[in-house]
Amino acid sequence: MTTVYETMYILRPDLGDEQVEQAVAKYQNLLTEQGAQNIEIQNRGKRRLAYEINRHRDGIYIQFNYTAPATAIAPVERAMRLSEEVIRYMTTKQVVREEKTAKEAVTA
Repeated sequence: MTTVYETMYILRPDLGDEQVEQAVAKYQNLLTEQGAQNIEIQNRGKRRLAYEINRHRDGIYIQFNYTAPATAIAPVERAMRLSEEVIRYMTTKQVVREEKTAKEAVTA
């Protein structure tokens, strides 16, 4: 069974554009290897952090939205935890509201 997930992570601000693209491609490939589909990538850009993390005041925000089996999350988060370029990461399970069919809408 697949579920919709959102993974948001923050990269170090001193990374160049090419390094950011390499990091995004690395985690995207890791997700696809784990069975993720419909991966949408949003580069939110460099933003000021609410508080200092590892002596960094800024960070590059990247957001992934995708559908994947539950077993795909742990390897990706482990890779992010071990990476020195990722400051913070968080994966959340998205609530998907299913459209009611016409028959259910009439009876409700």
